[in-house]
Amino acid sequence: MALTPHRYAANEPPISWVRRFADRIPTGGTVLDVACGAARHGRFFHARGHPVVLLDVDITRITDMASLDGVEIVARDLETGRPWPLSQQAFAGVVVVNYLHRPVMPDIVAAVAPGGVLIYETFAIGNEAFGRPANPDHLLRHEELLVAVRPELRVIAFEDLEEREPHPAVKQRIVAVRD
Repeated sequence: MALTPHRYAANEPPISWVRRFADRIPTGGTVLDVACGAARHGRFFHARGHPVVLLDVDITRITDMASLDGVEIVARDLETGRPWPLSQQAFAGVVVVNYLHRPVMPDIVAAVAPGGVLIYETFAIGNEAFGRPANPDHLLRHEELLVAVRPELRVIAFEDLEEREPHPAVKQRIVAVRD
């Protein structure tokens, strides 16, 4: 399982990359939050009027959302629970933050509906200088997200950089659309 520097709380704001590109997701379209944790991104999109599907191995941090209209919770370990649990569904938005399990990358890309958007950000090679994650299995190689989404999706934005805020880290991020 990919490790993050700390466990994000449900009330933390979405990351700036998600906020910056949120309007690209078609209005009212369903958003899939992969490895959602406390679902801070799922909560953000739900508050914007999107139905959301929250996917994680541990759903204890999102039980408060189970009774809300427009919320579907899927408990699945993506690292041992083959096949992909949502293979018959496509989404207006797919959001992945601080998670990497390479075998499901094709499933994540395939989950983007025509006209839909993938917003993805996670740790990359070089992050080991700042702590966890440091295992290369959980760090993207240079331009790996570009390779993962092409040619199925068209890249709108891509960054591969070292950042200092909110925590020192090396990140890779992409926004891509299915035409």
